[in-house]
Amino acid sequence: MTDEWLSLSDAAEVLGVHPSTVRLWSDKGLLPVHKTQGGHRRYKRSEISLWAESSQRSREIEPENMMQEIIRNVRMHISEGRLQAESWYQKLDEDARVQYRMGARSLFHGLMNYVSANDEEAASEAYAIGYEYASRARRYNLSYVDAAKAFLFFRDSLIESVIKVYGDAKVPAPQASQMYSKMHAFTDGILISLLQTYESLGHANR
Repeated sequence: MTDEWLSLSDAAEVLGVHPSTVRLWSDKGLLPVHKTQGGHRRYKRSEISLWAESSQRSREIEPENMMQEIIRNVRMHISEGRLQAESWYQKLDEDARVQYRMGARSLFHGLMNYVSANDEEAASEAYAIGYEYASRARRYNLSYVDAAKAFLFFRDSLIESVIKVYGDAKVPAPQASQMYSKMHAFTDGILISLLQTYESLGHANR
């Protein structure tokens, strides 16, 4: 009984999702699937049950679905007390501090957009966020070292939060590793843009 063959619709019913979702997971290689000679998808109940048990939570780990939980964790990292310990933060007035805390959102949402964007869009997103951090640092008279420290503070808070959320959700290592690689690639691009922009703004003001 456990090895009975299921159609795509049957598998969708067992998993509690729409058939198009099962089709997508199958095409991406996320779900065990077999093809008949006629090209129809068939699923073994035992494989589907095992997959559902091990992947029920991890298959839902998409940036747009996890962002709120990640942001909640980030807020714990960027509490006022922890920020107060940062040397660059101590140099800012209250208006500037609010701007930096609000600016952190662009980093979080930028990462979410990056994961689903093509390379050209991702590069543009990273450049824009780097420019934002550099121009803000200039506006509040922070050095390029402090500008970088401010960005790294928020980047590390984001990365720590993603690691925690993914760890709690028991995301499979390959999927988690892919996400971490994307995070580092995206944030590295932002840091390079930040430093380049800071330097170019300095030349423009001379």
